[in-house]
Amino acid sequence: MAGFRGTKFQDRQKDSAAAKQALLEKFRARPAPDDPAVQAKQEEMRRVRLAREERQAAREAEKRAAKAAEEARLRAEQEAAKAAEEARIAEEAARKAQLEAERKAARDARYAARKARRRG
Repeated sequence: MAGFRGTKFQDRQKDSAAAKQALLEKFRARPAPDDPAVQAKQEEMRRVRLAREERQAAREAEKRAAKAAEEARLRAEQEAAKAAEEARIAEEAARKAQLEAERKAARDARYAARKARRRG
């Protein structure tokens, strides 16, 4: 293993200054905002952003349509269930009315038979 090579304060200071100078040169070397390459990149980024917004809007419209379809389906199911329940209630009421009519007819028949026996 290599021995520890300590650096002096002046070496660290010189390295720091060199790094700062390299960063400054890199910043100065970047193209100006009116450079055609920069403008082309900005235009490309704008097109990408617009395409992303269009896709997002399409997804949201699709979600709204799916939600509306689901709500319509649920409403239709509820209406069908309500109609079935109303039909069941009406059928039960008709059955009760028929049963009551049969009971009344039987009672009337018994009454008429009893009356006929007395007169008889």
